Amino acid sequence: MTATTTRETSRRLRTAADDVAARLPPLLVQAKRIAATVALGSHGRRRAGPGESFWQFRPYSRDDAPQSIDWRQTAKFDHVFVRDREWVAAQTVAIWSDTSPSMHYRSTRSLPTKAERAVVLAIALGELLVDGGERILRLSANGQPQRAAAAGRLAVAQLADGLAGDLDASADSKSPVPMRFTTTLPRHAAVVMISDLLSPLAEIANAIKALSHQGSAGHILQVLDPAEEALPFKGRIRFVGMESEGETIVERAEDARAAYAVRMQTHRAGVRELAARAGWSFAVHHTDRPPQLALSALHQALSGYAAGSGR
Repeated sequence: MTATTTRETSRRLRTAADDVAARLPPLLVQAKRIAATVALGSHGRRRAGPGESFWQFRPYSRDDAPQSIDWRQTAKFDHVFVRDREWVAAQTVAIWSDTSPSMHYRSTRSLPTKAERAVVLAIALGELLVDGGERILRLSANGQPQRAAAAGRLAVAQLADGLAGDLDASADSKSPVPMRFTTTLPRHAAVVMISDLLSPLAEIANAIKALSHQGSAGHILQVLDPAEEALPFKGRIRFVGMESEGETIVERAEDARAAYAVRMQTHRAGVRELAARAGWSFAVHHTDRPPQLALSALHQALSGYAAGSGR
């Protein structure tokens, strides 16, 4: 790469980063901080393969090349040992962060909206993945891939920029965005879906089926406001749908709490079963909880997929 090309690339990166920062400064700063915290406790793929980093010593076998023997370690014991390096092949992770109108709900001003938390987690995950040498691919609001899978800082900038656009487009919208994943993903890609998953189970099932039939491993994170979990309201409450569903008046919200809890648990059990059938992981995150916990679990799930698949 020539000096001129390097300068041009650097300029493009700075321009992209500045554009994103101008549109989503608080969320970007938060995402970077969360990713940095999780990265302190993260580890590599923990799998033997081509790479530069030492992983482990193990006994020599007939399938090993003689040049792989570590003579210094062998001299300490009565057995011949080889030095394994950690596997560093890159994988592609397709990230879908739900920014539909219903995701813009928050029960109090002290909490982020579900969409904001989902976007922050998506960007922070992208930070961790590219730092680990992976490629990321953003799926738009309707499930279509945006650009080709890419690695590096520009990929994170593009991810954040796209999510900023999705947030802007859906902020004042009342139209539901169906979960449609009809396009082909890169072979052996992993999929991350971050959403409140309050859509009908049939719609969620179709989305999972469309992706899992491509051989894609999947990881689902349900993001909810704590009020959606506990229904803490009392007295006469008017509930207004955020996607043109109309409104419902409940005379005594506390009387509906038990039935609501059962319905919520039933729906979640259905989503969990759909994920399990596809061999996907499923987790729940509430917006009043530290995002680092959800990000760490999600990153661990992806690391386990990479080690298990060899992709």
